[in-house]
Amino acid sequence: MHEAAHQIIDLYERHAQTWDRVRPRCLVEQSWLDRFRQAMPVVDAHVLDIGCGCAEPMAGYLIDAGHAVCGIDSSKAMISLCQQRFPQHDWHVADMRQLALDQRFAGILAWDSFFHLTPEDQRRMFPIFQAHAQPGAALMFTSGPAHGIALGTFEGETLYHASLDHNEYFDLLTTHGFNVVEQTTEDPACGGHTIWLAVSC
Repeated sequence: MHEAAHQIIDLYERHAQTWDRVRPRCLVEQSWLDRFRQAMPVVDAHVLDIGCGCAEPMAGYLIDAGHAVCGIDSSKAMISLCQQRFPQHDWHVADMRQLALDQRFAGILAWDSFFHLTPEDQRRMFPIFQAHAQPGAALMFTSGPAHGIALGTFEGETLYHASLDHNEYFDLLTTHGFNVVEQTTEDPACGGHTIWLAVSC
């Protein structure tokens, strides 16, 4: 395992203010957020945002659209910003790998967060997704375009990403009670993101 895989939480905590400043607010993700909303079983669905960052722009868009949001992130500094911006919503400092809220949601979002986990930890996330999903819940997450590890940089430090094979994602979703609604690899209209949208059975 690459050593950078163990440094993600610390990196984002130390550079939370910088991340908040440089995170684009143009919301190229809007069309996918709208598909996510349409896939949820109710209009004003309660959404779990896993790896919510600083809440802008993704959670902010969902809140503006009328959704109650429960956001979790491993960075205390980022959660503090969420609480300042949207104090009427629920924000928790938590490691997604040990998430156990004893609550189910109509929408689960893991955008640009889940893919920082090692392949082994990604596999272990699917029972967690299942445990937090209401019947008919929408699940949307981003992954890499193919199996492997990709190393980027942020503030001069190595930033770890990993991905499973697409067939394995399909199998894991099916095994844990989700049907894939839409999947796009490196969507040019969404900054090259590879996106999975599924609905729980």
